[in-house]
Amino acid sequence: MSITPERKQELIQQFKVHEKDTGSPEVQVAILTERINRLTEHFKTHKKDLHSRRGLLQMVNRRKKLLEYLRNTDVERYRKLIARLGLRK
Repeated sequence: MSITPERKQELIQQFKVHEKDTGSPEVQVAILTERINRLTEHFKTHKKDLHSRRGLLQMVNRRKKLLEYLRNTDVERYRKLIARLGLRK
């Protein structure tokens, strides 16, 4: 359900804004999206796992807040991120 450190480093490299970036909204949203997608797959086989479902809802809300922050501060960065991650279809 969690992502490997190697996959996390790949996501940081893909979505970083500057050279030493690890915590920008883009990186955080990309990591959360990866975790959300993995948990969604988990729920296809474990429908009654309510404890993990609560964690999923928390991650979705955290991602929503980060996207809202990014949209309010820099609309162009927000639009690029949405397009790259395939959100908001």
